[in-house]
Amino acid sequence: MNAQAAAPAGASHRARVLQALGLTSWRCRQAATGGTLQPTDDEPLPATANADCVVLLPMACGTRELDLLGRALNCAGAALARAGRVRVQPGAAEIAVPQARAYLACGEAQAHALGRSLPMQVTAQAQIVLVDEPLRLLGDAAAKRRLWIALRTLRRSLAAAGH
Repeated sequence: MNAQAAAPAGASHRARVLQALGLTSWRCRQAATGGTLQPTDDEPLPATANADCVVLLPMACGTRELDLLGRALNCAGAALARAGRVRVQPGAAEIAVPQARAYLACGEAQAHALGRSLPMQVTAQAQIVLVDEPLRLLGDAAAKRRLWIALRTLRRSLAAAGH
């Protein structure tokens, strides 16, 4: 009983399979010179590019910290599990961040960069939650407790908004 090796499927076959499974294909996006996010291919951004939640992370975030934070976001519900993640360079004056209903800033430097990057109207309407940097989450029980409280608050506010 030899099984024949399956030939690699083409892009159209992959798209049909993903559509049949109800999955959305994600594409990497690059920051353009104007500070807005542009797709890597020639497709335009959708008109409703606003996200439910965006997580701001330090650029020098290790694998263990990202894994812990990712597991916590997955436990907090679908809206937070699908939250976009933006890495912030240390000392960045402004960052390219999409508009969202809620922001989770992992550290004070990320919160300051977010405050300098968002328009005042968006800042007033969005819920911005500050938690400890991911490195502190590994060894500090109080930091983990503050993260769980923040995620519970965000989950409830997004659920109240109908998401």
